[in-house]
Amino acid sequence: MGRTLRLAGAGLAGLAAVAARDLLQREHTLLRNFPVIGHARYLLESVGPELRQYLVAGNNEERPFTRDQRRWVYASAKQENNYFGFGTDNDLEFTAGYPVINHRTFGRAVPPTSVHAGHDVTLPSAKVLGGPRGRARAFRPASVVNISAMSFGSLSGAAIEALNRGAALAGCLQNTGEGGLSVHHRNGGELVFQIGTAYFGCRDEQGRFDLQRLKDLVASAPVCALEVKLSQGAKPSLGGVLPAAKVSAEIAAARGVPEGVDCISPSRHAEFSDPDSLLDWVELLAAETGLPVGIKSAVGDMTFWHELTDLMATTGRGVDFVTVDGGEGGTGAAPLIFTDSVSLPFQLGFARVHAVFARAGLHEQVTFIGAGKLGLPDNAIVAFALGCDMVNVGREAMLAIGCIQAQKCHTDTCPTGVATQNPWLAHGLDPRLKSVRAANYIRTLRRDLVKVAEACGVEHPGLIDASSVEVLTGRTASTPLGEVYGYEPGWGLPSAADRAEIARIMTAEAPQGGAAPASADAVGRPPTDGHAGAAGSRDARDDGIDPAPGVGGPSTRSAG
Repeated sequence: MGRTLRLAGAGLAGLAAVAARDLLQREHTLLRNFPVIGHARYLLESVGPELRQYLVAGNNEERPFTRDQRRWVYASAKQENNYFGFGTDNDLEFTAGYPVINHRTFGRAVPPTSVHAGHDVTLPSAKVLGGPRGRARAFRPASVVNISAMSFGSLSGAAIEALNRGAALAGCLQNTGEGGLSVHHRNGGELVFQIGTAYFGCRDEQGRFDLQRLKDLVASAPVCALEVKLSQGAKPSLGGVLPAAKVSAEIAAARGVPEGVDCISPSRHAEFSDPDSLLDWVELLAAETGLPVGIKSAVGDMTFWHELTDLMATTGRGVDFVTVDGGEGGTGAAPLIFTDSVSLPFQLGFARVHAVFARAGLHEQVTFIGAGKLGLPDNAIVAFALGCDMVNVGREAMLAIGCIQAQKCHTDTCPTGVATQNPWLAHGLDPRLKSVRAANYIRTLRRDLVKVAEACGVEHPGLIDASSVEVLTGRTASTPLGEVYGYEPGWGLPSAADRAEIARIMTAEAPQGGAAPASADAVGRPPTDGHAGAAGSRDARDDGIDPAPGVGGPSTRSAG
């Protein structure tokens, strides 16, 4: 009894102390007016996102990724059932801007019906990266789905390692982000090395770009391409600071900066100041390394893109690839105004950039890469229809390795160890286990892209054109995607030669499906022009591709 009284007295004394402090402090009016109980409001505010996420919000209400979208990524990463039953719960008829994909009844490609169809398809790019410009180390990327730029420092070492191992398992590329190439990037995955404004990983002691250090770095790691970062969707035209407390020995070594000192990323490059000098630098990097070189940018003022394409069309210099980042992207911490309102969203920004290249006659010579919530099949298909040759996945890859959308990336308190440098939190992330989940997710996304491409009657998502997608504008109206963005016929597709080659590759890689055995009446009946089996059918002629043997008609092989 005495112990209980003592505990009660201690509790009352504690409450009295809190009440006294609340009454005397002047920072929070709520606490001065409602001492002690006012703290309940701040507690509820702090756990509000979690309450809404798990108890309140509907399947399609959360942002940036809805519960349905996250469930699809999680299930795909764990190789669990990622199907949905009882029809869509999206409000199609009353959602302006909702994309609808037009399937074809008789297409050139015939989807196989095996349960495991498409799981192991590598799905290479329809274009050879660096091929049109004759780069010494030009190559055809083995995967149209690759891991987006996320730096070591923004993400934990364990997360970077998991993604790199996952890239190796899935046969895709990982972009290093501008934070340099760390030991965590050296676990088997092939890399795109990003060069940012601070030249991390290829700078001298004064912070200036050092070409020899870049060449040494490229020689020491599986770097397949270089990407010059002009801006990103999360914070375009804005520099950054990694506080001194976060600049560990590992981060300092990867970036080439002093340990324990504020790490500054300027808002502009020092090596060039306009499109002309940018192209000079791009050609220098390509000549010295032999690698394809591209640029990454969010889209705002279009003057830059017009000047760039004018120079490419008249001077013989040029970039090998263009990565367009949508304003809805966001693995980097940024001020709210930049997150919400600076730079165009992906579809609008990409369509404008692609149109500029197309009008200059350059769209078939450049590989286009999209980023900004394109790790979901529907968004990715629209991106391919607009002219993307590959897509980069960032936050979706984070979800695959354990991110729960806690939105604590900027606080260094990520509860799943993905976006933090806290050793205790990062320790909970097992790179070997999570790498398998990252690879599973990428393979599943590729499988879904192949399935949708075949439903559209083509062998590869890069062959889906803008006419295959419509955008709903109300309950009773829709507009073709190409018309929405002012596309002309032929825009958004690779060259005829690239289309023919990727169709050949895909029909060799992915078994085609077929029909059930034909009836006796149908045996020997010649196909008509309307049948998919007719050699030189309408679909094949329109695409400039000769149908591959066995493609487009009933197959004698099993459906698997």
